Amino acid sequence: MVKDKSSTPKKLDTQFLSKPKRNKLRTRKARLEVIWGPDLGKKRDLQSQHLTVGVSPNCDMVLTDPTVSGQHFELLNTEDGCMLRDLDSKNGTDIRGVRVKQAVLYGEEQIDIGDSTLLLSVYDEHEEFTLSRKNAFGTMLGRSATIRQVFAELEQVAPSDATLLLEGESGTGKDLAAENIHHFSPRKKKPFVVFDCGAISPALLESELFGHRKGAFTGAERDRPGVLESANGGTIFLNEIGEMPLELQSRLLHVLDTRQTRRVGEDRYRKVDLRIIVATNRDLKHEVESKRFREDLYYRLTVVRIRMPSLRDRREDIAMLAKKFITDRVPEQDPDKIITDQVEAMFLNHLWPGNIRELRNVVDRLILFPKRPKSALGREKETTEPSAIPANFLDLSFRDFRDQCEKTYLSAVIDSCKGVITEAAAKANLPRMTFYRLIKKHKLVSGSKH
Repeated sequence: MVKDKSSTPKKLDTQFLSKPKRNKLRTRKARLEVIWGPDLGKKRDLQSQHLTVGVSPNCDMVLTDPTVSGQHFELLNTEDGCMLRDLDSKNGTDIRGVRVKQAVLYGEEQIDIGDSTLLLSVYDEHEEFTLSRKNAFGTMLGRSATIRQVFAELEQVAPSDATLLLEGESGTGKDLAAENIHHFSPRKKKPFVVFDCGAISPALLESELFGHRKGAFTGAERDRPGVLESANGGTIFLNEIGEMPLELQSRLLHVLDTRQTRRVGEDRYRKVDLRIIVATNRDLKHEVESKRFREDLYYRLTVVRIRMPSLRDRREDIAMLAKKFITDRVPEQDPDKIITDQVEAMFLNHLWPGNIRELRNVVDRLILFPKRPKSALGREKETTEPSAIPANFLDLSFRDFRDQCEKTYLSAVIDSCKGVITEAAAKANLPRMTFYRLIKKHKLVSGSKH
């Protein structure tokens, strides 16, 4: 997908802005290491405020333990210590044998998840980060320290011509960041061209990116410039750069090194004057290690790297953003009548896997159905409860029939309590140790962790 966008973003409504209280953030240095489990020896420093752990490739620390959830828990690094928050994981998060949903950790603590144990070390040494004095960067809005740290980085890099890599989960606003960087750059009166590498078929990608000469291939009925030429003098934003095939990565590297491009079917090169901003929701370093992305291109693109935070990282911005979206959609509507204290509490407890994009969609549904906030969050979907009686029960022995029914019941009770075993045992009216023995017997939760 190719778009040439206006270089003048809409002006923000100042009713949602307030002067930030401070422009420095101090956090403790910390390290997380796997000391037991399939990923033994894996380490990760908390180089920023936030770190997520799980088997999802979107996590900051990706594990391979099958008993760990996609996004199992998160760590928020603060001046006083590390706040751990369980992300509604299936098997839970234990510290010193106690199931926790949220805790502030100091010194050294072992964290048990699934069949893995991790050691968190929080040091006395501090790191200091600069925060923007503003709670907006162009059309981007936020007052949390997490996003204001990003704003400070964007303010610093915008006036330059440095090649920039924007990282982060889908829906975190990488495209909006690129547009605002262009708007605050000396190139703001020149084209801002968006090219989505993941939305074009590999067969057409080369022609779209570099252009082609008439007759270069079947269907090439006229000369056509590529998007790199179209962005001449301005900025090109290559979204989802991780989707670009290896054979085209070498051609892009040549453009970065020489600022020259060559159309398909031509021998001559054309000079282009442009700034290149790229974005990805993949771990490009991992893609390099897996030989799916060129190492030389990776280092050429990472002159500056900025990671856009997920909505989970900036929870204090959620209600403010939701109200801003309501005002944008229906200016005559009082946003406080839709985003009530009850709705705000629900928003804070939601994981927001789709980030800001998901929040926009939820707000759109709330505008239409303000009395149904659970439905807007997708929590009132119809579900079919699994039958406790196996379909082939007449072919089973009584012992096997009883075991299958028992396993189905236990699984349903645990799910209803969001994996909190103490609550599930109470709901089943069973002693906790008896409940533990049963879930260990049916291999529903690792027995050694409970």
